[in-house]
Amino acid sequence: MQRANGVGKRLRIWLGLLLVLGLTSCAIPQIKAEDRLFLPVAVELLDVYNLPPQEFEGTTVGGLSALVYDRGRDRTYALSDDRGRSGPARFYTLNLTLGSSTAPNGNITIDSVTIESVTPLRDAEGDLYPRGSLDPEGMALSPRNTLFISSEGDVGQNAPPFIGEFDRETGQVIATLPLPERFLPDAPDRPTRGVQNNLSFEALTVTGSPSAGMTEPFRLFATTESALVQDYNDDPSQPLNTRVLHYLLGDDQTTLIAEHRYPLELEPTGAVVNGVTALLAIDPGGHFLALERAFGLRGIQVKLFQLATGGAADTSATVSLRGDVSGLAPVRKQLVLDFADTSLAVDNLEGMTLGPRLPDGSQSLLLVSDNNFEADRATQIILLRLQM
Repeated sequence: MQRANGVGKRLRIWLGLLLVLGLTSCAIPQIKAEDRLFLPVAVELLDVYNLPPQEFEGTTVGGLSALVYDRGRDRTYALSDDRGRSGPARFYTLNLTLGSSTAPNGNITIDSVTIESVTPLRDAEGDLYPRGSLDPEGMALSPRNTLFISSEGDVGQNAPPFIGEFDRETGQVIATLPLPERFLPDAPDRPTRGVQNNLSFEALTVTGSPSAGMTEPFRLFATTESALVQDYNDDPSQPLNTRVLHYLLGDDQTTLIAEHRYPLELEPTGAVVNGVTALLAIDPGGHFLALERAFGLRGIQVKLFQLATGGAADTSATVSLRGDVSGLAPVRKQLVLDFADTSLAVDNLEGMTLGPRLPDGSQSLLLVSDNNFEADRATQIILLRLQM
């Protein structure tokens, strides 16, 4: 009888433990595996500043397609995508100041944007680039205080795309990055491989902050606006795939580490162009912000995504992404903001950078639109608060 009572007692203890464990496990929040890939990113729209069309030192200010904030100098660089029609290939230095007080709705505002200087881009010999040879689209400030600038090139003019490193003060190219052959068009007319015309290297970003002297290698990421010729799929029910290049750069080192598949959103009905216009690293662990823009019969539509490259397959040996690519793990993406859900009618957004700290210490995010040199269109500079 005593043995039976002992067994019963132990059974009651085990049942009690199981009950406690069951209740405890129920209290643990269930997190999706996908959610663990991403940072807890959110943005808040604060203000929009309209920079009017204007002339500056013999150039027409417009076509701003990339934006970079230089925290050490508290200045912002804006790249023009002018191919030489209204001045040489160039970037502007802007003095952007935030309002000392908040707007009636409590938001921080952009007080003023002043153009301080213009820097023409120059080749290795120090000469201005010939008209039509560059289509500057992407820009990033490196830890060694140089500017990396991407050009889409011009397939019809036999002007290849390239990514160059430029002296920030003089605008002269220092070096160019090697591009895989699969990105280079094989013919000016009806190419069978390479970037599509005007859908080439639109966006690039680097990890690491500028410093007095670079001692550590840093990473550069670049992506095309849309699919390569050999990757293009004309089935509108299937997303187009761009390719993201990942470089490791250092003193006497330029290494292409990997390449990843980045699936675009499906083209909206009536879209003429749909693609990536800006890429921004937000941590050293493979997380990015990306702007995707579509325009066509329904106007301009822009979405902001967070990207996670962890686990993405290397596509550098993949000849074409046109067919079944389900076996190639892509760059993962998560919607941060659809501008259609805001009260702001956005224009042709093409540039993005982490801006100055806001008065409350939080991080700002700046976006800029390309007015395509149309005299009746202002250039939008949008201020957001970035929370992560």
